[in-house]
Amino acid sequence: MEDVYTELQKLGFSQYECKAYIGLLKNSPVTGYEVSKRTGVPRSMIYEVLGKLLDKGAIYVVPSDPVKYSPIPAKDLIHRLRKSFAETFEILEQQLPSIESERETDVIWHIRSHEHVIEEMLNVIRSAKNELWLSVWEKQVPQIKNAIDQRVKDGIHIFSILFGAPDIQLGTTFHHNYMPPDVVKERMGGQLTVAARDGEEVLIANFTEKSFAWAVKTKDPALVLVATEYIRHDIMIEEITAEFGSDKLDALWRTNIHLSHVVKGNRFK
Repeated sequence: MEDVYTELQKLGFSQYECKAYIGLLKNSPVTGYEVSKRTGVPRSMIYEVLGKLLDKGAIYVVPSDPVKYSPIPAKDLIHRLRKSFAETFEILEQQLPSIESERETDVIWHIRSHEHVIEEMLNVIRSAKNELWLSVWEKQVPQIKNAIDQRVKDGIHIFSILFGAPDIQLGTTFHHNYMPPDVVKERMGGQLTVAARDGEEVLIANFTEKSFAWAVKTKDPALVLVATEYIRHDIMIEEITAEFGSDKLDALWRTNIHLSHVVKGNRFK
C-alpha cells in the first residue's frame, strides 16, 4: 500500500488525500466522519481533504443526510490523471523552451545518487548527434545497453572502453584487459565512468560501494576535450598492449618509481 501512496504523491496527492481516496475505494459511500475514522485522517482536517479530492475530480458527493462521499473508479482516475499530465507536458514543451535563457557553457551540474547519475548518463547517450565516447564498467552495462544498441541503429558512432564484461559490445568496444578492474577501481576510489558526446557535453561519474554515486555534467569545452582524450588514450594503451604484449609494458613501469606512481597511484616504499 505504501507504494500506492508514494506514486499518488508523485502525482500531487497529499498523504491524507491518498488515505482518504484509498479508504473510499474500500468502503463507500460513507460520511466524512466515517472516512476519518476508517483512514486515520484527523477529523479536524477531513473535510478540507475531501474538498481537495473533489477539486481533483477524484471523488464525488452522494446527496443524502448526512452528506456522503464516494470515489470515482480507479481506472477513471488513472485515465484523468494521465490525460491531465499529458496536456500539462504538452503546454510546457511548447512554452518553457521559449523563455529559457541560454545556458553558460562553463556551468557544471552536480548529480547525486545512483539512479540520477544513470538517468543523466542515458540523457547524454540519447542526445548524441554524431559520436559518443564511453568509459564504463560491467555493472553499468545492463542499465545502458538498450540505449546504446538503439543509438548504434541510429547511425551514431560509438567508441567505448569497457572494464569487465568481456563478451559485451557497446558500439565499437575495446576491453580493458591490461590491468584487472579491481586494481583500477582501488586506485580511483571507485568505478570512474565517462560519457562524452559530439565534443559538446560530458558526464564524469564515480560509482563506489562505500558511498553514494556522484557525477558532474557540463558543456565546458575544456572538460569535454580532456574527458574525450582520456578515453582515446585508454583505448590506445589497450591496443598497444595487445600488439606488443603486457610483459613489455610491465617492464617499462615496474622498475621506474615515477611511472609506478603514474600507473598505480602510489610510490614504492
